[in-house]
Amino acid sequence: MVNRFNFNIESNFPCSSLCKANGINDFVALSNHIKNLPYGRTKSRSNYTSVLLEHKGTCSTKHAFLKQVAIENNKNSVQLCIGIYKMNNANTKGVGSILERYTLDYIPEAHTYLKINESIIDITRTTISDASFENSLLTETKILPNNIGDFKIQLHQNYLKQWVLDHNITYSFEDIWNIREQCITAIST
Repeated sequence: MVNRFNFNIESNFPCSSLCKANGINDFVALSNHIKNLPYGRTKSRSNYTSVLLEHKGTCSTKHAFLKQVAIENNKNSVQLCIGIYKMNNANTKGVGSILERYTLDYIPEAHTYLKINESIIDITRTTISDASFENSLLTETKILPNNIGDFKIQLHQNYLKQWVLDHNITYSFEDIWNIREQCITAIST
């Protein structure tokens, strides 16, 4: 989908200028460049400009940077979203043994991605199948790039707290957050 949606990066605002300084002049080239950067948390989880500066990023920083470039170039059809999905081994390789250890079928996980003309664009995942995260979405919230830090964490934690209550989960919210962190560590290595 990104290949069918493209625009020249013409703005002189900060993120667009950073792209041009790195020889990246259109949205498809930028998307491909960021997609090829390693997955990893940057020094500041809410500073999306660090993606090009530290040459790595997460779903949040990578997609927020792309959204900011779209904003700077007046491309309103590009939306930044946080979706909470049922994370399991089928849609997130590497978490299965951890979920099995705690006898959980899934944990609701927050994932950041783009929507362009209502189609999901995710440059941090390479496969789309029946087990893809979008087929397990529980809720979706449109956000702005500056919402990838504290806002995303609070949204995710509030959802998990309610999920623990609504589904009579035998673990506390703190236990679930710890199990979730173990899953994130497993997929990051």
